[in-house]
Amino acid sequence: MSAGWIFCVFVCISFSSGSFETLVISKGNEQWVSDTSMTRILKKRSVSSGEIAVQGVKVECKVTSRFAHTVMTTKALNKANISQEVSFEVELPKTSFITNFSMEIDGKTYIGVVKEKEKAKQQYQKAVSSGQTAGLVKASGRKMEKFSVTVNVAAESSVTFILTHEELLQRHFGKYELMIRVKPKQLVQHFEIIADIYEPQGIAFVDAYGTFITNELLPLVEKTVTDKKAHVSFSPTLDQQRKCTECDGTLIDGDFFIKYDVNRAHDIGDIQIVNGYFVHFFAPANLQRVPKMVVFVIDNSLSMKGNKMSQTKEALGTILGELPEEDYFGIIVFSTTFVVWRPHLSKATPENVNAAQEYVKTIEVIGGTELHDAVMHGVKMLYEDQRNDTALKNMVLMIILLTDGEPNTYPRTLPEIQESIRHAIDGNITLFSLAFGKDANYGFLDTLSKQNNGIVRRIYEDSDAPLQLKGFYEEVSSPLLSEVRFQYPDNVVNSLTKSHFKQLFNGSEIMVAGRLNDLNEIDNFAIEVFAQGFENNFELKGQANTQKWETIFPDEEYIFGDFTERLWAYLTIQELLDKKDKGTPEEKGNATDEALRLSLKYNFVTPLTSMVVTKPEDETKTDTFIADKLTEEERGKVQRYGYTVAASYPKYSAPTYFVDGDPHFIIELPDQNDALCFNIDDKPGTIFNLVRDPLTGIVVNGQTIGDKKVIPGNKMQTYFGRFGIVHEKFGIRLMVSTKEILVSEKGKQAKFFWTDTAKVKGPNMDLQVVKDRSLTVTLRDSVKFLIILHKVWQKHPYHQDYLGFYTLDSHLFSSNVHGLLGQFYHGLEFEVSEPFPGKDPNKPDAIMFVKEQELVVTRGWQKDFRQDVKNGEKVPCWFIHNNGTGLLDGVHTDYIVSGLFKTI
Repeated sequence: MSAGWIFCVFVCISFSSGSFETLVISKGNEQWVSDTSMTRILKKRSVSSGEIAVQGVKVECKVTSRFAHTVMTTKALNKANISQEVSFEVELPKTSFITNFSMEIDGKTYIGVVKEKEKAKQQYQKAVSSGQTAGLVKASGRKMEKFSVTVNVAAESSVTFILTHEELLQRHFGKYELMIRVKPKQLVQHFEIIADIYEPQGIAFVDAYGTFITNELLPLVEKTVTDKKAHVSFSPTLDQQRKCTECDGTLIDGDFFIKYDVNRAHDIGDIQIVNGYFVHFFAPANLQRVPKMVVFVIDNSLSMKGNKMSQTKEALGTILGELPEEDYFGIIVFSTTFVVWRPHLSKATPENVNAAQEYVKTIEVIGGTELHDAVMHGVKMLYEDQRNDTALKNMVLMIILLTDGEPNTYPRTLPEIQESIRHAIDGNITLFSLAFGKDANYGFLDTLSKQNNGIVRRIYEDSDAPLQLKGFYEEVSSPLLSEVRFQYPDNVVNSLTKSHFKQLFNGSEIMVAGRLNDLNEIDNFAIEVFAQGFENNFELKGQANTQKWETIFPDEEYIFGDFTERLWAYLTIQELLDKKDKGTPEEKGNATDEALRLSLKYNFVTPLTSMVVTKPEDETKTDTFIADKLTEEERGKVQRYGYTVAASYPKYSAPTYFVDGDPHFIIELPDQNDALCFNIDDKPGTIFNLVRDPLTGIVVNGQTIGDKKVIPGNKMQTYFGRFGIVHEKFGIRLMVSTKEILVSEKGKQAKFFWTDTAKVKGPNMDLQVVKDRSLTVTLRDSVKFLIILHKVWQKHPYHQDYLGFYTLDSHLFSSNVHGLLGQFYHGLEFEVSEPFPGKDPNKPDAIMFVKEQELVVTRGWQKDFRQDVKNGEKVPCWFIHNNGTGLLDGVHTDYIVSGLFKTI
């Protein structure tokens, strides 16, 4: 497993007639729409590379005490005599926070502002109707995601993009790693990578190399290392970039790596104090590993069939063979039920390991996914063997859970499963989860692991999956200390980040940061570290280094701002984001509020904030773009179903909602170029609430009718035969049936028939009847409804006349509107996977993500009869089965009312 810090430069040039001017960069928990909804907007015409030239690409990073500050600058020139579109794309580390984005166009600079995500979203929605969107954020591999923005550049003009992000490097396998993916896709006049590293502890080693580096390019990788500083650069000329002397193709296409570590001693670690903030790095050298007791809980459900199971067995066989002999281990495999290899943990002797490896080879897939009981039995085994006198004291207890799905055979909900396991573990066992492949519920496993002091890692379903599994295990297989606690004087420090850690693993590092109450008190900054080590308790005491800034950092060119303060903010935000996913509702709310406050203060793009860059196209118009940075759970959905993620906030214009037919509910979303539909099956005579708006006082109910008789072999079909419309504010009641239209307004009554053609204007409502066709109801200064009459031959043996109901201007309802249709009036966010074969070969299925649920939906079509009452117009839609379950709030029976004019 690679580690640390990754950033990528990937510049691609494209051309379009559109102009794209406003950018919103976000990170986190927003819904996403499929790439197909953006196809027409982002369609591009090709352009020869000679018309747009990338003049310069520069990646400059400064790393100070593991905190990396990276600035990526790209300059492009439109050499054509017409305006053209230029795209800027970079790949960013998943764990980095964007801190700035700016564009310089025609001599003017447009700078991003970080805002609360909801406010940025509102700004986006307000501006979206004035122009097109421009840009995408896509899932891009295992370690990074792609950010892009596209702008229109005038003829013979240039544009400069500058993107800045920051990240705290994590130590894995005894090193920090910077990976720079460079894919300029054309020769670049000025290409440069510069990295400056400053580590007060002293630098132990630095390696720099690239996957694309040939023998000719190798001398261009310059590396200078002194005691505490390192400088790495790579700057090939235009000719040196060529694949061959006469070629226009570039050699610069791959990954550039910088790996390093710092000097360490067996003491309290390194403490750095700058401008009132401190950071404490702890990874003492020469510690003996602590033996562990580990239970492997392995999913062998049917979804693990094929490569997943064979790769798991291969990896597990290797892992077992590398267990130190003083460790104890157990194996549980689970599907609908679980099977235990041996009733008690076994010491990792060669004989036991060999027996376990032979057992692993026999594992076959079967049944569903019931992980709760399997994990609970693993907890029981660890507790029982911990009490066994044959085991060593201070052994680390851990469970490694591997699954490719989510629990689907246990009657408890996912939160109940999490709480049951958390209560059983009670902080005494570390639970690590491996989410294997596309179907694993990453969010569930993430919370489960966090609640039990562990982490989750996604295992990608590729040919190297066994190496991924083995790599993760190697990260956690060698604990050096457990129950590590840092104690600082209460009267000296405040705002501490996490200071209690379940384990310290070999090759990793613990970081604690905080603020000092008074700079004059740093002479009293005593530190104590308590932990459990190999057979003995571990205790260290020491005094913080109190050197002044000028002494610690004599070369300020390596320093970017108050790095310790930003490092503290980065750590604090990361920990608060973890807390907002667990704990009591009050704790989650407090963590969210504080994470938002710090994100705004330090200009970090986090899951709670967005960055907005606005460039007016002219004095009256601005165009809008919004892009989100994916969470790992969202990233998994992309990989799971193979679609490309586009702008995270769907555009909101006036969609159409209607119910017609048997009865078919249609949610048409024209801005997403898609629609959703569902049927309601109930007995004839049932009255459903379609719309209820307590603020405007508008209510619409509909009563179903059935066929005259049931066609042999078929189910009873139902349709809407009567509608009741109420406007409490104006005292209006309107009853529409297939025979007549009755109006009552403040005691005054009127009756119309479908055989009439009428146009009536009232003080608060207008009616327009088109003979034997439709009724348009317009409420004064408010919404408009269209009711369509479907006439059936009177002597038809089965069917009878019925009504269709269409809502127009639905955006005029209040935010409190609800009902079978009304709940959708203010937009709906959903995602749909790539289709796959369903039961009907002509109607593919897909997975829909909506309202935090995953539904199997079917592609079909329904009819819109507004323009053609007889034949209708086909509307393609995703059909939600089982009376709209999962799409509706609650179930369809929640919307049954006792009367046609009932308002509650």
